[in-house]
Amino acid sequence: MIETLGEAWSAGWRLKVACAWGTRDGLKSVRECGRRHDVDLETLIWTRGRDFPLSLLQERLRCPTCGSRRVRVGFVVPDNPAEAAVRSVGSARRGA
Repeated sequence: MIETLGEAWSAGWRLKVACAWGTRDGLKSVRECGRRHDVDLETLIWTRGRDFPLSLLQERLRCPTCGSRRVRVGFVVPDNPAEAAVRSVGSARRGA
């Protein structure tokens, strides 16, 4: 089971985030943000470390457009995880 940023990156996963700020703030109507972005896992590893737990990621992110801490986090898992892991390990060795 993949539980850390490093494991997800090695398995070839991709990270997608979206602002979850809705159309209501208490009793007021507000404009929905709707910002979406593909986040680079390698950059997150540089800033958070390989051992950062995936379970804590959602609460540590903030929308850059509206500043909301309400974000949705989703991972795109490759069709063949074993093949992606081999590809990622091979590319890491070439860069070393």
